[in-house]
Amino acid sequence: MANLLKNYHPADLSLWQGRLDANLNEYYYQIIKPLDLNNSISLTPGLALLGFACDEGVRRNLGRPGAIQGSQLIKQCLAKLPLHKEIKIYDAGTISCPDTDLETAQYNLGFAVTKLLANGFMPIVLGGGHETAWGHYQGLEPAIEAKSLAIVNFDAHFDLRNLLIGNKGSSGTPFKQIAQARAQKNLPFDYYCLGVQPNSNSQSLFITAKDLNTHYLLAEKFYHPENPACSTLIKKIINTHDVIYLSICLDVFSASTAPGVSAPQPLGLQPFHVLPYLRQLASSDKLISFDIVELAPNYDIDNRTAKLAANLLTEILHHLVPKTH
Repeated sequence: MANLLKNYHPADLSLWQGRLDANLNEYYYQIIKPLDLNNSISLTPGLALLGFACDEGVRRNLGRPGAIQGSQLIKQCLAKLPLHKEIKIYDAGTISCPDTDLETAQYNLGFAVTKLLANGFMPIVLGGGHETAWGHYQGLEPAIEAKSLAIVNFDAHFDLRNLLIGNKGSSGTPFKQIAQARAQKNLPFDYYCLGVQPNSNSQSLFITAKDLNTHYLLAEKFYHPENPACSTLIKKIINTHDVIYLSICLDVFSASTAPGVSAPQPLGLQPFHVLPYLRQLASSDKLISFDIVELAPNYDIDNRTAKLAANLLTEILHHLVPKTH
């Protein structure tokens, strides 16, 4: 618990501001409640936003740093969006990585995710670079037990790179780390990477993906709505797994829509390419948690990427099937 407290910051409700003329409970800023992970949790279960303020994984992966501010801005953009269904949602604060000790920060993130799940909350982790996923998974593992897990990652990159010297990870290694952790426990690694860009992944990464039996769809499969490959795969994921962990890397989207990321994509997807499948996953009743990562506000233009992240987030929230605990 001491490690968590060291790098944990309770919710800052000053981030949650909105229209002064709004009717009661019409916007997120009006209904958000704080959830302090320093204390025992006695609140009614619901959705819990948990920030991961971290840049170290991106630095190690030689990317453009800036994701450390991502979670805060997503919350600020979400605050101003309207509600169209009754939602019980909490701000569970932020786990930070104030130094270069990424591994401790990821452990702390996992600790927080485990605590939320154990108390009946759905964790929604806002990164941070994609190193967020390894910390997030560490928190999921105790709750999954023997259930069949699907890991669904909308991303231009496989993020299956080899670990760095000293067995250290980066924003490019999280799903390789998850694969290794599951192999050590003789658990299947059912990884689905959707929106992959050939020009953003080396030949060796495609070989690694094949060796790990990764299911993937290239970005071009999403360009034509009539292409059945996407919907067919999503249906298969839902029908063949007990629980789904969803990760959304904002660099899967076109740089025109999402300029504020570490690795902008000139041939990336548009939101309407992805939105139907996010809704489908959310309404499946199998989503255990999800994260949105790689927002780097200092590279954004007119908060386009931050607003996209907030809009994707609320779309998922509005299509979630309420859980019974």
